[in-house]
Amino acid sequence: MEEAEGLAQAIGIVVAAERAFRVRAVRPATLLGKGQVDEVAELAKEQGAGLLIVDAALTPIQQKNLEDEVGAKVIDRTGLILEIFGERAATAEGQLQVELAHLEYQAGRLVRSWTHLERQRGGFGFLGGPGETQIEADRRLIRERMARIRRELEQVKRTRSLHRDRRQRAPWPVIALVGYTNAGKSTLFNRLTGEEVFAENLLFATLDPTMRDIRLPGFDKVILSDTVGFVSDLPTELIAAFRATLEEVRSADLLVHVRNMAHPDREAQREDVEDVLTSLGLAEEGAPRRIEAWNKLDLLSAEERERLLEEARRREDVVPVSALTGESVDALRDCMSEKLRSGEQVHEIRIAASDGGRIAWLHARGEVLDQSVDHDEVRLSVRLSPDNWARFQAMESA
Repeated sequence: MEEAEGLAQAIGIVVAAERAFRVRAVRPATLLGKGQVDEVAELAKEQGAGLLIVDAALTPIQQKNLEDEVGAKVIDRTGLILEIFGERAATAEGQLQVELAHLEYQAGRLVRSWTHLERQRGGFGFLGGPGETQIEADRRLIRERMARIRRELEQVKRTRSLHRDRRQRAPWPVIALVGYTNAGKSTLFNRLTGEEVFAENLLFATLDPTMRDIRLPGFDKVILSDTVGFVSDLPTELIAAFRATLEEVRSADLLVHVRNMAHPDREAQREDVEDVLTSLGLAEEGAPRRIEAWNKLDLLSAEERERLLEEARRREDVVPVSALTGESVDALRDCMSEKLRSGEQVHEIRIAASDGGRIAWLHARGEVLDQSVDHDEVRLSVRLSPDNWARFQAMESA
């Protein structure tokens, strides 16, 4: 209930009242029982509420019937999350992804009480009135628009892939911050980079991935990526639409799972994040290495904090931190650096003396233990991680 309220408040909805109902048998027509629907209708009337948010998935007919019974606009959990994403998407790609997800959701809901797909703020919006332009919401127009967006997103995906290939050849590892929404990823990102990326105590404060370079012990430059937060019951339309963005996570060398350890449901949140990562193929062999940053230490009681620190000491891949105060952030830097270097091996390499680019690459990405010149060749003894050794071999064959 608290999370549902947080989602509503994230886009400025004033929550007038809330109710939790035990649904013993799902009603195909209204989800809730007759008495429960009457109670909600009475409550909406008392409070003068114009919107009912149901924190569950509604079928189109349930949504329509509830609107008729309650006398207010009705949206479900998926509609609410889509509305938040629609308001927050800042880049052209983000807006396309949200519009595609919205159209997929809307396509099955043409039975609703209004017959036009309201076009507002770039082509979506459940909560406002009619926009300046309206398009007839028939399936043919929606299908055409969806096909057009998919083509544009395919182009974006190709561009992203080229950028990723370029980064793979560049001598810098990539670290991606992942985690449940509002776990403190953007605050930690700001703490590590010295940037001022938008970070608020809001669900889904960050939508579009942000990348900055940082320094870590033993590394001149590392790319740090801040990604969209996950949430339980994340609509399948959104996971599909944001797959191109989330592919940034797949190409990372290291994932840092930022967790809000002050949250009472932190274990359930961890499982939700793991589920999304698994759906992206990040539980398979060859997936990026992973560590956990146990964030928001500053919000814990002394007793809880000590218990958490004791548990973290027994585990290798966990660093308790406070992104807000900066506590133990240096320990996190050390841990990230250590993970990036794990599995390194020493390789004896010969390169043409004229190939300054690849020699510089090895100096930047590995640890050069020895270097000597033999006629027109340079002989190097270099310690490299398995990923970087694979990248170097790919450069040689390119």
